[in-house]
Amino acid sequence: MDNYSTLQLQCLEMTTKRKIIGRLVPCRCFRGEEEVISVLDYSHCSLQQVPKEIFSFERTLEELYLDANQIEELPKQLFNCQALKKLSMPDNDLSNLPTTIASLVNLKELDISKNGIQEFPDNIKCCKCLSVVEASVNPIAKLPDGFTQLLNLTQLFLNDAFLEYLPANFGSLSLLEEFDCSCNELESLPPTIGYLHSLRTFAADENFLTELPREIKPTPAKSV
Repeated sequence: MDNYSTLQLQCLEMTTKRKIIGRLVPCRCFRGEEEVISVLDYSHCSLQQVPKEIFSFERTLEELYLDANQIEELPKQLFNCQALKKLSMPDNDLSNLPTTIASLVNLKELDISKNGIQEFPDNIKCCKCLSVVEASVNPIAKLPDGFTQLLNLTQLFLNDAFLEYLPANFGSLSLLEEFDCSCNELESLPPTIGYLHSLRTFAADENFLTELPREIKPTPAKSV
């Protein structure tokens, strides 16, 4: 069995708990027919580092799952995978999110929950396609101002962190529909949060808030 077939078999074995259809997408080229990997799942594999085999598919990889491993560091080469739309790596041992994440300009979903990440780099703002960020259960004390430039963000989960405050311009995230900042150390919320007119679900319990900004207006009940 050649190396490529072995890799295919390993990928299939490692995804028994996650059903992913269309993992191998045929690509017909002038010199024959090749198989293109678009989704890889290395969840629950007791990995201590990102597998190097991934980098062979950096031009076509769209979804990468590294859930529940012991990965401490993300290699620079990972961020050459510019076709990535979903990067899932919860429940690892990551202590930081490299600035090279700015290269993932097509990224739509990012899950870094249950790690040891203390902050987002300011150039996260370059990931303008991001619509879902799951960063709960991390020791994150603040969000950089650049975070408020993620104008396509619709879901943001930052519960069970160490947030002390939110950026003053947080209300610029006008498409935000779900926001969870419960179980933090917030003493106040920026008035601009009242500009989040698309917000449907908002959780801020178990903080140190004594009042909500007057700009936050309850949605009137619909008449029947």
